[in-house]
Amino acid sequence: MTTILYPERLYENDWVEREVYGRKATLRIAGVSAMADLAEADCAEAEGLCVHGMRVTAADIARFPRLRVIVRMGVGYDGVDRVAAAARGIMVCNVPDYGTTEVADHAMALVLALRRGIALHHDLQRGPEPGWKAIDTPLVRRSSAQTFGIIGLGRIGSAVALRAKTFGFNVIFYDPHRPNGSELALGIGRAKTLQALLLKADVLSIHAPNTPETRGMLGLAELSVLPYGAVVVNTARGPILDIDALDALLREGHIAGAGLDVLQVEPPAEPLPALLRAYRAREPWLAGRLIVTPHSAFHSPEAWEDIRRKSAETMAAALIHGTPQNVIIPDMP
Repeated sequence: MTTILYPERLYENDWVEREVYGRKATLRIAGVSAMADLAEADCAEAEGLCVHGMRVTAADIARFPRLRVIVRMGVGYDGVDRVAAAARGIMVCNVPDYGTTEVADHAMALVLALRRGIALHHDLQRGPEPGWKAIDTPLVRRSSAQTFGIIGLGRIGSAVALRAKTFGFNVIFYDPHRPNGSELALGIGRAKTLQALLLKADVLSIHAPNTPETRGMLGLAELSVLPYGAVVVNTARGPILDIDALDALLREGHIAGAGLDVLQVEPPAEPLPALLRAYRAREPWLAGRLIVTPHSAFHSPEAWEDIRRKSAETMAAALIHGTPQNVIIPDMP
């Protein structure tokens, strides 16, 4: 019998996991709030570790003498020290095929709420002098008059591309890791460089992982290349986008609006970035131009069951059946 440890208590019951593992694994749910709070006995026995929101550092990994597999219950895996895991021969896997439709829908919802002026007019109708007329603003544009730029054409980026096409946008993407012909399969355009994409992107939607290559890739110099009146949406990872650069370009009007489901620090902590302070204070200049959601793009009841089942299946494939899937190659220094 192998032991699989879930440090977090995410659900009221464990019937999904027990259905997947059957009698081939002992399931332990610790219900702690941090990896450091795990009991030594749990660490000593665990061969599999399933984590959702917790970070797993090299110091955490050192506490698990028998650990063989770590499954990150989600798409992103930047919270797991893959180098430390690889040094111990520990396999790291993710769950890349859950929440795809939810995140793609969320990204498009943010784009449309901004580009159709829904957030703007909603805010104004709750103001002291709402008026009853449409506002002339650079935010509002016809979809077919815009180029929709996507950074990262993985599962979610591809789903967004198809949705954006349906709404009539001219869709292009930048992803140096996608093979030739990816654009032909989806019927969209391809930019050979990031700058070539940014020069055309009236809407910029970010769908790249948080890696050394992408971290900080969108700063002031890059965002300034966007066409005047562009909209930026990030449902990927906060560190990819410089929020202070976004703030500066929103204030001067170069960027018309932004939708953020992810931030550089989550949850936001003091001292807050100036843009978040303005947002929370409902400063008039930002009315309808910024939408922030709490890293909730993935969420739906169906997605929650998916992540439970798919995470358990990924763990079982690697640890019990010897047929690993979704294995992450570590970013070596």
